[in-house]
Amino acid sequence: MRLSTCILPVHRWHEGGRERWTRAEELGFHAAYTYDHLSWRVPFRDGPWFGAVPTLTAAAGVTSRLRLGTLVTSPNFRHPVTLAKELLTLDDVSGGRVTLGVGAGGTGFDATALGQEPWTPRERADRFAEFVTLLDQLLTGDATTYRGTYYSALEVRNIPGCVQRPRLPFAVAATGPRGLRLTARYGQAWVTTGDPKVVSAPDATPQASLAAVERQVARLGEACAEEGRDPADLHRIMLVGFTPDPLLDSVDAFVDFAGRHAEAGIDEVVLHWPIPGTRFEADPDVFARIATEAPAQL
Repeated sequence: MRLSTCILPVHRWHEGGRERWTRAEELGFHAAYTYDHLSWRVPFRDGPWFGAVPTLTAAAGVTSRLRLGTLVTSPNFRHPVTLAKELLTLDDVSGGRVTLGVGAGGTGFDATALGQEPWTPRERADRFAEFVTLLDQLLTGDATTYRGTYYSALEVRNIPGCVQRPRLPFAVAATGPRGLRLTARYGQAWVTTGDPKVVSAPDATPQASLAAVERQVARLGEACAEEGRDPADLHRIMLVGFTPDPLLDSVDAFVDFAGRHAEAGIDEVVLHWPIPGTRFEADPDVFARIATEAPAQL
């Protein structure tokens, strides 16, 4: 079981931002991720919120071991051609420590920020499929020409390519059949936050949430079978903080949570870095103890 963290980009770099990334490496986390949004939900909507790629580039310069990545990037305001160039550069600056978390995106603040009309669920899924397909081509080839329904590339050069070969890994966030097949086809990892329908229920319980994750893992295995992929080849990541589990109450509570989810097939748990006054509030001392003590118990 790997233990990672997610640091929201809500602090100025020289006013606490840098320290969180260097501290994440000191605590021994496997990876540190950040959200890739223009802004995100109350109470963050009207406060500081910085760009994901510049933040990760700065983090790459002050760390040496920590893997870095997004959880997640979406087509809401990204184009594969420009994103691929930024990712290739970030992979180079970090010495090959980047993972791209990628998802279809939601209907939140990013969805219409560029002036577009909200996409239907079908269009969002169609765009996501093209987005991932083109990104894969751009990051694995020296020159790419592609003409799709939503995205195109004309003789786009990405030389010398990624440090990581054949390209940096994709961690695909998906729960539906199409997204899971896309994960099986292009992903090196799969990402879940649990089942939103289950955890949003008024009577949601940790047991029901765990059972839902087990079902998701089973459906991922079925998608891999359809694509001729060994599911053991896929890393399975859970970004926590959205299920009814009191996992940050103590080290023992976290070890119990992580152990049960490891049995369900999860092999990396990502904890949000504590932010007072939000849903991600947690005792900083307990958080640090989980980072340093829990891995040995798992």
